[in-house]
Amino acid sequence: MNSPERASTLPQQLLAMPLDNLELIASVARAAIRTLPDPPMPGGGRTYERWTFLGRLGGWDLCLFKVLEAHYDACAILAELGCPPPAPGELWAVWAAEPPDAVLHYSPAGDGSLTGTKRWCTGASVVTHALITARNADERVLAAVQMNRAGVEVRDASWQAVGMARAETFDVAFDAVPAQLVAGNNRYVLRPGFWHGGAGIAAGWLGAARSIIDALLASQRARASGHQLVHLGAVETALDLNVTALHAVADAIDAQPHLAHERQVLQLRSGVDAACAQIITRVGRALGAGPLCQDREHARRVADLGVFTRQCHAERDLEALGRFALEAATPWPG
Repeated sequence: MNSPERASTLPQQLLAMPLDNLELIASVARAAIRTLPDPPMPGGGRTYERWTFLGRLGGWDLCLFKVLEAHYDACAILAELGCPPPAPGELWAVWAAEPPDAVLHYSPAGDGSLTGTKRWCTGASVVTHALITARNADERVLAAVQMNRAGVEVRDASWQAVGMARAETFDVAFDAVPAQLVAGNNRYVLRPGFWHGGAGIAAGWLGAARSIIDALLASQRARASGHQLVHLGAVETALDLNVTALHAVADAIDAQPHLAHERQVLQLRSGVDAACAQIITRVGRALGAGPLCQDREHARRVADLGVFTRQCHAERDLEALGRFALEAATPWPG
């Protein structure tokens, strides 16, 4: 992730495609899955290799990363829970957001079914299957559903943001739709892989940040002014420190894959979130409005990253880290 290199495992003809809408993104995602159906699993000894690949995807296009990472996350979840992998030609999503104003219910009656509305369903119009969290009384369950079933309705979620718009995040309504129970008794969130997957998202953010810095590097080749060099030094430092942290968390997960490493993952995501905000701000200050107004790819990437990093829970995560600090304070260097 320390170069602007593209996702090297993907065919060059895919890399040249303009990803201007979700249909094109899904087409490239399916081609990528045919090329690389099973990247290294988290906790399998090659976690950093997996995250490096995800970082390159994020550096190429965050909307593609969003769709493709979800499919690979679904593969990892299914494997961890002892379920068969996706079949060839399938494109899976993982939808786990649970805002209080939209509740999806799972009924175990018969073969199981879903009823209610699921919010924040990225790629709902193109995926073939989804892993979805739902409620069975007070229990959070994870169910698998085919999206072409009767009773599935993809609704416009009135997405207003410019960032991540091409990924098309919708509401999806389910009316007694047959669904297969994948995990009950809150096993989805209690498994260590829940946190390992969250760290992989941060790798995609870092990849996009790397590409935003590349715009400043390109400018430096043309003209080296003092204030640009100051900003370049600051953003490269922020990026490199977080890449080092990413590698350390990957090593920790590989050494003890049975542990969640929740504190380290929260630290990583919070650190990457802060670094991305700094990189967006400093590159913008160094280059002025020109690239944001005239370089379509750069402007789109800045907008996408600004929206995507808000998936980090910000002060909620910092509060959790504060509790970790109180409970397990250790003297420096720890």
